[in-house]
Amino acid sequence: MSPLYGLVLAGGLSSRMGQDKAALTYHGEPQLRNAFDALSPMVERCFISVRNGQKDDPLRAGFPLIVDAVDVDGPAAGLLSAHQAYPDVAWLVLACDLPLLDRITLETLIGARDDQHVAVAYRSEHDGLPEPLCAIWEPAALEALARQVENGRKCPRKLLINSDTLLLSPRTTGALDNINTPEERESVSRRLGGQMIRLNVEYFAQMRELAGQKIETVETAFGTVGPLYEQLKEKYGFPFEASRLRVALNGDFAPWTQPLKNGDHVVFIPPVTGG
Repeated sequence: MSPLYGLVLAGGLSSRMGQDKAALTYHGEPQLRNAFDALSPMVERCFISVRNGQKDDPLRAGFPLIVDAVDVDGPAAGLLSAHQAYPDVAWLVLACDLPLLDRITLETLIGARDDQHVAVAYRSEHDGLPEPLCAIWEPAALEALARQVENGRKCPRKLLINSDTLLLSPRTTGALDNINTPEERESVSRRLGGQMIRLNVEYFAQMRELAGQKIETVETAFGTVGPLYEQLKEKYGFPFEASRLRVALNGDFAPWTQPLKNGDHVVFIPPVTGG
């Protein structure tokens, strides 16, 4: 197989966070340093992907850089610029805003690589689709992405959906949660600090039968709805993947990435069967 290089994507605008996500501290150092140090021992060479205007930024300038050389918005720019610089290697691509990422998640990804698939990725805990920003992209996948972008479609996830991608189940709940907003940052900091949240969780239909109760008070260290469901799924043996459920938080439908706080009322709604 091709050599495996590493690429940490750090060229985003961080518009939803309101400050540079790469500079945020979760483990006693900037998250960019944490991501680079986690990835670099596992690959032959490791780089940081940046926009042209970031190459002299003090935080980024001390790392090996690949500057965007492709005129496209979003993470596709970093992926294709890396492929352009080193077209004969595979890339383990990692977003810089994954503070819960652990070593076993990366080791499992690398260990699953073979010569039968153009990419290896994890299924999202939230919708079951490929996670493109903690994935291994072989040269063939990046060549296909370049053709897709030329046709006006710049979404890396769609390329993985429509390609021969090996999809893995996540090894650690929440490890691939992107932290994009101040609320999500507060939640993950609380989890990393070991602080527990008390919630009221309500179940319907088959989920109520398996849980043996309609409503219960749950304590969790997870800061968002998705990992909370995985915790309860493991506890009660719920048969549903998250992508088949709806979730409501305090009376309103909510995304699986919705941050949680003490006293929230969470309702999981399973698919309706019958006619």
